[in-house]
Amino acid sequence: MSLASWFRWNEPPNRISQRSPTEMVTETLMMELNWQIKQAEKQQRERENEYRKIKTGVDYGWLVSYPKQSYDISPGERLQLEDMCTKIHPSYCGPVILRFRQLVAEYDPEVQEVSRLFRSALHEAAEKIKEEEEAKKLARQWNTKNKTSLSLTTFKSRSRISPFISDIKTISEDVERGTQPTRRVWSMPEFRNAK
Repeated sequence: MSLASWFRWNEPPNRISQRSPTEMVTETLMMELNWQIKQAEKQQRERENEYRKIKTGVDYGWLVSYPKQSYDISPGERLQLEDMCTKIHPSYCGPVILRFRQLVAEYDPEVQEVSRLFRSALHEAAEKIKEEEEAKKLARQWNTKNKTSLSLTTFKSRSRISPFISDIKTISEDVERGTQPTRRVWSMPEFRNAK
């Protein structure tokens, strides 16, 4: 018996994950949030060290050991953010991350404010998605209305109506033919029918 059968070296690796696209989007966005929180914590510690160094005049930063991550958002807020992430279409995942990073770079927030910026980026993306869905819905309605109106116009265009040429005799034509035309004022030209 070979040793290779005891170990699972010959089995092909599981390359395709069994997660849905919404789960992957949620996980990706929440990883970005956690990373931005860690970065904000790191910047806040650096600012505190600089302030302490200026205040005391001595740098004891090499003596201090910091915990890996001291700030964490509440479970209720995390669930709300995850719920908002599930509403984001996979094609908007990248733009949401870019917008979130842009907001973080623009405002340089404290650690507690990062989740609010993340929420606003998710809200903007949800609004854009809703606007695009409404625009698509209106376009579909317009296209269906446009198709029906085109069929009516093709039907109408087959029968041509010319108001000036008519074989039907009317009473007013008979009356007009029997009377002499009145003279017009000298500033207006006189038009007569040549029959």
